[in-house]
Parts: sequence; structure tokens; C-alpha cells
Amino acid sequence: MKKSIIYLVATITALNIFLPLFAGQTDENMPSTSPKVHFKPIDIYIDSGDEQLAAYQFELTTKAGQVKIVGVEGGQHTAFAGPPYYDPAALQNDRIIIAAFNTSKDLPKSKTRVATLHMQSTGDTEPQYEIKLIVAANSNGKKISGIITLVNGEIRL
Repeated sequence: MKKSIIYLVATITALNIFLPLFAGQTDENMPSTSPKVHFKPIDIYIDSGDEQLAAYQFELTTKAGQVKIVGVEGGQHTAFAGPPYYDPAALQNDRIIIAAFNTSKDLPKSKTRVATLHMQSTGDTEPQYEIKLIVAANSNGKKISGIITLVNGEIRL
């Protein structure tokens, strides 16, 4: 019984000493030992000009920053609304190849968002990417020229 009372008094005393030290501390001014983690979507656009876009394949590589791809979703046009094909093992690396095709008659022309990649970055280095259009094709399977662009979205903490 005496030991229980001594432990209780010691605990209350310790709390009275240490709690005021941390009172008023917020996440912003608390020391942090873990690196900052940010989430940012990246929209991928392909401009096929006057040609209908039926298929594409591109490669995205990380050139700077600690980045992990945490999700891949489809684009804005119904032809590419579903998630594109990719190697799931590549989600943990600095490089990914993504592809999609559609054989319907309703295909996009000109500039269209074909995919959105959800990225997780760690640390203070702003990620930098390189994107390369490997191939674009029309509904006849004929290779067409296209311009691929990458647009960074808003950072989410």
C-alpha cells in the first residue's frame, strides 16, 4: 500500500514538473525528428492535334527529390477514364512506364488529360521529373505525333 502511494506521489510530481514545459507547444514549434511528407497530384496531358488518340505509352522518371508514386488514376475523357496500365512494382522506384488504349469510336482529339499520378515526396527538395512520350497511336493503330506535358497540382500535407 505504501509503495502504491509513493508511486502515485512520484507520478503526480513528475507530471507537475514536466507538463508545464510542454504547455503551449504546438506542432509548428515542437522539434521534429521526422522529415516533411507532402502529397501532390501530377496531371499528364497528351496533345494529339487533329488526330484521334486511341493509345499511348509514356515513361516518367524522377530526376530530383525523394518521391514515391502512391496512386495512378485515369484521365478526363471517357476513353481514358479508367486507370491506365502500369507495373505495380514500379510504384516504389524512380521510374514508371504507363500505357492505355481504347478501341471505341469516341476518342479524344487535341489536348486531353490522360492520367493523374499521385506522388508522395519526403524532405525539402522539390521533386523534378522527366516525361517522355514513347508512342501515341490512332484507332487504326497508326503511330501519330503527340506532345506530352506534365502539370503539377497543389501540394497536400
